[in-house]
Amino acid sequence: MATEPAPLRKIADAAPDPLATGVEPLVRFDKVVKRYGDHVVLDELDFTVRRGEHVTLIGPSGSGKTTILRLLMTLEKVSDGVIWVDGSPLSHVRTPSGALKPAGEKQLRESRKKIGMVFQQFNLFPNMKVLQNITEAPVNVLGMDKDEAETRARELLDLVGLSGKIDAHPSQLSGGQQQRVAIARALAMRPEILLLDEVTSALDPELVAGVLDLLCDIARNTNITMLCVTHEMNFARDVSEKVLMFDAGRVVESGSPEKIFTDPEHERTREFLNAVL
Repeated sequence: MATEPAPLRKIADAAPDPLATGVEPLVRFDKVVKRYGDHVVLDELDFTVRRGEHVTLIGPSGSGKTTILRLLMTLEKVSDGVIWVDGSPLSHVRTPSGALKPAGEKQLRESRKKIGMVFQQFNLFPNMKVLQNITEAPVNVLGMDKDEAETRARELLDLVGLSGKIDAHPSQLSGGQQQRVAIARALAMRPEILLLDEVTSALDPELVAGVLDLLCDIARNTNITMLCVTHEMNFARDVSEKVLMFDAGRVVESGSPEKIFTDPEHERTREFLNAVL
């Protein structure tokens, strides 16, 4: 058996053992509603994700997939319902009476420490070199020692194949290279949960395969829980243990990649896959 690369071993050590699932799932959406004015984006959404599980969200544009990730990252607030992470409410706090109320910004910042996100548009700091882009949050959010943060950043840059770009600015990198830096930056926070939002949609077609191969390697060699929104169906099939089909803010169908892609039960799933495959 091939030896696992050292950086991947260290990432895996930082994440929980997927077998130690206990009673509670790691992520649970409990009748979550998200609305903008009269427009309901998520409609009493219920679903769970086990610790260490890789889940892909598919469905047409506007079905609420990215909103789910933004709620988990606390970039948006739920309109109703509760999101639970590791048995605790993500964006709520308990009152002395046991009731839940919306959390303040301090609690939300604490919640974000468990979760990393890779966005469509990279969102790197243009004025910072690659190394500082990766070390900024570990030092200033996690309070990590600067030398430790830089050591980890160098390991992650080696992992994503960019050890030679440590002193480059984002403007000096290709789109694929910028997305690799964004992946390294998310992993530098040692997240329990990694959110991937259409991470190849802004890339030229010839750059897509390299980024997807990297993410497949991370999925295979670490215990990080992953939630991925993608229109890359082959990637969804390869990386996932569970696929959720969304439409109109609800889960239409869920199951293994084998089930969803070869024998879907719901007509809406069949229509969507016929359109994209």
